[in-house]
Amino acid sequence: MTGKRSKLCRAVLPAIVVAGLLGCSPIQATRGNLVQDEKLSQIEVGLSTSDDVAEILGTPSTVATFDNAVWYYIGQRTERTAFFRPEIIERRILVVEFDPDTGILQAIEELDLEDGQEVVLVERRTPTLGRRITFLEQMFGNIGRFGTPQQ
Repeated sequence: MTGKRSKLCRAVLPAIVVAGLLGCSPIQATRGNLVQDEKLSQIEVGLSTSDDVAEILGTPSTVATFDNAVWYYIGQRTERTAFFRPEIIERRILVVEFDPDTGILQAIEELDLEDGQEVVLVERRTPTLGRRITFLEQMFGNIGRFGTPQQ
């Protein structure tokens, strides 16, 4: 019986150790349209049209709200280890501007992780009309309100 247990321990213990180590390895995820340098080098300011850019880079992540001639390609790569919060390791935002009349590429601006700004959320509450009543006030306030309907 002892021999079987030692063989089982020798087989199972390394598997458990390997599974534990693999569970701690970082997992990378790419979100959005993370444009590669090879594709970016294929478009030229002053020569490429909006159709050329869409064919090479794909459809933009978003288009400017008030100016359809400005496209944004937004992508980022994150890395997560075990149960910890994901860490952004790469971010790339391309701002592509076209001439609104001709559709020819005018400018490309590239933003990365260092260009981002931390946004501080303001936690305020909107006051509501009326007064707050407790659970007991709600329960006792309903006593006698409900009865048989009158005809």
